[in-house]
Amino acid sequence: MENLREHLLIGCGNPLLDIVASVDKDLLERYNLKPNDAILAKDEHMHLYKDLDEKYNADYMAGGSVQNTLRVCQWILGKPKVATFFGCVGKDDYAKILEKKATQDGLNVRYQYTNEAPTGTCAVLITGTHRSLCAHLAAANHFTIDHLQKPDSRQLLESADYFYISGFFLTVSPPSIIEIARHAHKRKRTFMMNLSAPFVSQYYKEQLMAAMVYVDILFGNEEEVETFAREHSWHAKDRKEIGQKLLTLPKENSERERIVIITQGHYPVLLFQGNNIKEFPVEQLSREQLVDTNGAGDAFVGGFLAQYIKKKSLDVCVRCGIWAASQIIQRSGCTFEGKPSFQE
Repeated sequence: MENLREHLLIGCGNPLLDIVASVDKDLLERYNLKPNDAILAKDEHMHLYKDLDEKYNADYMAGGSVQNTLRVCQWILGKPKVATFFGCVGKDDYAKILEKKATQDGLNVRYQYTNEAPTGTCAVLITGTHRSLCAHLAAANHFTIDHLQKPDSRQLLESADYFYISGFFLTVSPPSIIEIARHAHKRKRTFMMNLSAPFVSQYYKEQLMAAMVYVDILFGNEEEVETFAREHSWHAKDRKEIGQKLLTLPKENSERERIVIITQGHYPVLLFQGNNIKEFPVEQLSREQLVDTNGAGDAFVGGFLAQYIKKKSLDVCVRCGIWAASQIIQRSGCTFEGKPSFQE
């Protein structure tokens, strides 16, 4: 296990129990949901979870974007506890299910527990090859910076060389993100972030830009980067121009150039570094092979990180990300089995 040790990578995010179901368009319309989207639940969505449970034969799976990414990363690495996950859950059975599943997948779970809300859930609504996410954060919303300041948490932060945060976490605890970002900057460690969903750039722009100055590696899909560009009134002609503009956003550590990675579904992944743009083709799967695209973005980052923390070339990192995503979308939920077969 070259260059690998426990607690090398830390992620912070929203631990959620995914409630996964194949549904019809009528259900999406009833709850005012789009086929391909990720939103936070509002009052109008509160009955959705009960509907899925009672009418749609739903499956329950460990979820939450960062937790899924780290689970995939651990699967590929094959060595337990290289990655540590921080997030907040309730004191309930859902939390026990989440912790058991994540631990079985090799993750070092350091949950904060709250009495104020139940463990968060995310409705994953599948219509054909599309997926719509509706997250009820509940307990995940109660994460506080003091959990990171506990002595055992500080020890883990000191031990880590790599830090990964989702844009989703900006809705929960911006102070925690800035704490980790500044820690990484001060120690010259790598701080990575995902744009996560269009609404993050739309409604949490100020918090996002406060963190952006520390971001060494930025991930986003086509819709997320295009929304970011619109919110900043960039009149970019295409995604390549957007990627180049993202590279040049202000950065605290100017000695380490930012890297930007844009995924585009079945179109090539774009890697931006310095003046270079590289394209990486994505394996085309048949409609029959496509089961659930829900975890594709999380799995891509998981595959990327599994190689990046081993100090592999960016080419290998991106190709492993593409491979991981192609595996996950052939299964229901962000799940995997057997020994990973990625070849450098």
